[in-house]
Amino acid sequence: MPCVADWLNNPFSIVQGIFAQNLPNSDWEKKVTDYFKEKLKENNATNWVPSLNDVPVHYLKPNSLVKFRCMVQDMFDPEFYMGVYETVDPNTNARVLHFGKYRDVAECGPQQEIDLNSSQTVTLERQTFYCVPVPGESAWVKEISFFQARVSPSTSYTPSRHKRSYEEDEDMELHPSKQKEQHIGSGGDIHGCGEPKRLETEASAGHHLISPNCSPPLDLNFPLPGEKGPACLVKVYESWDSYKVNDVLEVYGILSVDPVLSIVNNEERDNSTLDPMECMDTAEEQRVHSPPASLVPRIHVILAQKLQHINPLLPACLNEEESKTFVSNFMSELSPVRAELLGFLTHAFLGDSLAAEYLILHLISTVYARRDVLPLGKFTVNLSGCPRNSIFTEHIYRIIQQLVPASYRLQMTIENMNHSRFIPHKDYTANRLVSGVLQLASNTSLVVDETQLEQGQLDTTGVHNVKALGNLITWQKVDYDFSYHQMEFPCNINVLITSEGRSLLPVWRGHLEFGESLGLVQWWVREIHLPLDWEQNTDGIV
Repeated sequence: MPCVADWLNNPFSIVQGIFAQNLPNSDWEKKVTDYFKEKLKENNATNWVPSLNDVPVHYLKPNSLVKFRCMVQDMFDPEFYMGVYETVDPNTNARVLHFGKYRDVAECGPQQEIDLNSSQTVTLERQTFYCVPVPGESAWVKEISFFQARVSPSTSYTPSRHKRSYEEDEDMELHPSKQKEQHIGSGGDIHGCGEPKRLETEASAGHHLISPNCSPPLDLNFPLPGEKGPACLVKVYESWDSYKVNDVLEVYGILSVDPVLSIVNNEERDNSTLDPMECMDTAEEQRVHSPPASLVPRIHVILAQKLQHINPLLPACLNEEESKTFVSNFMSELSPVRAELLGFLTHAFLGDSLAAEYLILHLISTVYARRDVLPLGKFTVNLSGCPRNSIFTEHIYRIIQQLVPASYRLQMTIENMNHSRFIPHKDYTANRLVSGVLQLASNTSLVVDETQLEQGQLDTTGVHNVKALGNLITWQKVDYDFSYHQMEFPCNINVLITSEGRSLLPVWRGHLEFGESLGLVQWWVREIHLPLDWEQNTDGIV
């Protein structure tokens, strides 16, 4: 019987065994899915699977089982692959069947060749999603998820070389000859114990990746500026029609970082420049859709589930019986927790209990249904009377960050309005959806800070951005720009607006006048700090 190390470290051996036992039946794929589904149900086995959200890619063993909590940022065109193919030995004429599922490159043994004309070849289709970490994910969500993981040393992969920086990776991409000259086995583990440090290897959204033979830089296309984490190409084999852009997924699959992918992609680019008729894709599209696997790894999905939320303190699915028991037990503690939260928010709002009540109602609001175009359940709040150019709004946002799993503070300055990209748009040259600030996951809290707004002129981009914010607040939708037309993407985003006077945005209800004097606010900023014990005890209440 396979042990834990087999299905975690070498899932291909499990797939190969099931494939060999069930030929020529076509139900071997379902048996593979059922096998891993049962394994992940045993003794919280999901906590033993390494996560790309926590462990850097170069510390994960290639072709091992990994998981990734992500948002679908874009969907690429479907691609064809050899689901089953046959190899032949030219010397003995012996033929062997192989599976091509969960692989980027078809493999064959020594002295074997792939018979492309074999009658046993089965061509199948798969869908590729471009996935990024959940935008605006709170720090406490990442920390709790990291400490909940129980990855054993046997499932971790310690590279046999010094970790290169991203700048060195770029240099290697531009000058492959330097990589050949480097002695791979000369480096040891830089940390000694082999335990990865999470923050040192996270790539920011502003960091551009230089792709071979291309002059413009390639970014990771994160919706929010300053985001950190890996971006992945997620290969989905089943039920991809049930997923859509902006869905939050947790996928379990086989990690593919084969360096052959970069070599193949480089050769395709070189050949396409010599003979454009051999490849219909533009160089820009190839660069975006086939980035180096060391920078944008691939995950071949075995299991995937759509997440209702990303709170690690709650059950993943709230409809199951075990989850209902958890919720019923928590209800007995809800009243004192709410009283403590209300007391703290009242203290933060300088004794304004009504503002604290409104904020709690705002945080728990959600769009539960739609009647024609009208979203039911949204509750946008405008907190007016906030002092201009103070850090009061920043402190309010810090409190919200401790309460919700995902949030973002949008500073509504003239410069941001005129130069930021709020609305995602389609880039037909690269054939991808370029992200914008308003491409957020469901139930994200958006804090719009109008206290930063000063006199100035909005250009065309600024007017469109303000209009997009208004549509988001009123209709809970964002109109993505596809150049020749606009496509509505419904959303469920809680918007809190802080302003000096009444907001310029269309807030029809939930307007609160915060009438305290500037001196009291300055005293609050100077004297009131977030208590450490409260911060630890109320993480994830909402």
